[in-house]
Amino acid sequence: MEKKNFAYYWERIGTLMIFVFMILVTSVFAPPQFLSPGNLVQILTQSATTMLIACGEFFAILIAGIDLSVGSVLALSGVVTAKMMVAGMPFGLAVLLGGVGVGALLGAINGALINFTKLHPFIITLGTQSIFRGVTMIISDAKPIFGFPQSFKTAFGGMIGGKIPMPVVWALLVAAILWFVTTKSKMGRNFYALGGNKEAAWFSGINVRLHTLLVHIISGICAGICGVVMIARLGSAEPMAGSGHETFAIAAAIIGGTSFFGGKGKIPNVIVGALIIGLINNALNMLSVETYFQQVATGALIIGAVTLDMFISRKK
Repeated sequence: MEKKNFAYYWERIGTLMIFVFMILVTSVFAPPQFLSPGNLVQILTQSATTMLIACGEFFAILIAGIDLSVGSVLALSGVVTAKMMVAGMPFGLAVLLGGVGVGALLGAINGALINFTKLHPFIITLGTQSIFRGVTMIISDAKPIFGFPQSFKTAFGGMIGGKIPMPVVWALLVAAILWFVTTKSKMGRNFYALGGNKEAAWFSGINVRLHTLLVHIISGICAGICGVVMIARLGSAEPMAGSGHETFAIAAAIIGGTSFFGGKGKIPNVIVGALIIGLINNALNMLSVETYFQQVATGALIIGAVTLDMFISRKK
């Protein structure tokens, strides 16, 4: 019988181990109400947007790339959806066109530019991050947009039975669909192959350009849905919404075991990674720690997770 080493167990339960460890540590230092049912629901609700945006980021990292524009895509999709609803469009159609549609379009622009220029996704999405944010400021006149129908707020930002937050429902629904794509479809297997070795994937008949485009469309759609959920929760579309959220998305994916070098990762672990980020932020807020230190903690986790991933890969 083959002896199982640390790397074997870490790849399977490492993210869960981090989550349990963080709960134990924070429960010791945080106030007693930290583990109260109400606060746990609050952590889930706060983590929902990170779950959504991280699920899209997961695909970009899975093919050994990155998407730095997700925060700006979130904001632009939210603003367009908001303007459509304020103009009188039914919220279902506004969500479909403004959230999903605009998100997919912006993701397609990223993918097309990467394919056309052959530049690294870091460069392209760094540029489109600024472009999309600028467009958001232009069409919103740098002012928040509000006045949405209550039915929209309830559908995307309310509670089911007063207990289950709708943002969490939407996040888990999107995660379930993407889990199915990665585990049960040929397209999902091709993503892993592309991330593992791009040249080998090309020689095996995988259309590299098409799958690069699809990855960024998925990332854009997730960010667009995240924008819809965020404006429903806040009750307004802020032109600066999502600023810095690309860091949370990347952190959740990396902490969730997605390899920064491509070809490895699982959607359920990304969800746990998002919960870890939400757990840390919530605990630090309860301890009245300034936001700057939360950024320090997130950055440290990214560096630690990537370093550990590289160490384990070398050991294997």
